[in-house]
Amino acid sequence: VQLQASGGGLVQAGGSLRLSCAASGRTFSRYYMGWFRQAPGKEREFVGGISWISASTYYEDSVKGRFIISRDYAKNTVYLQMNSLKPEDTAVYYCAADSTLAVLIRGSGIDYWGKGTLVTVSS
Repeated sequence: VQLQASGGGLVQAGGSLRLSCAASGRTFSRYYMGWFRQAPGKEREFVGGISWISASTYYEDSVKGRFIISRDYAKNTVYLQMNSLKPEDTAVYYCAADSTLAVLIRGSGIDYWGKGTLVTVSS
């Protein structure tokens, strides 16, 4: 099983960036896919998630209204569209998958993790 995150980079404050997470190796139809981030010197935090089968989405309060999570069922890929980026959004972003939403949001004991992609927002 592999989760491959990509799309990170350097962007100015107020700009946008879209991250992708390509999933392979198993069927994720009954899984929740999530995005996490870890800023320098801080703990990893839940950013948002999506139900693979229903496309219902869940967001951490600080990104509501700015970030949008979506999924392409045919491509087995989940996206994180980040708009109105702020310097405090600078972090390594990770995608993850778990069969239980509560586990995903908690961020502990998650079934699958992908490698991170760095997002840097300059002021």
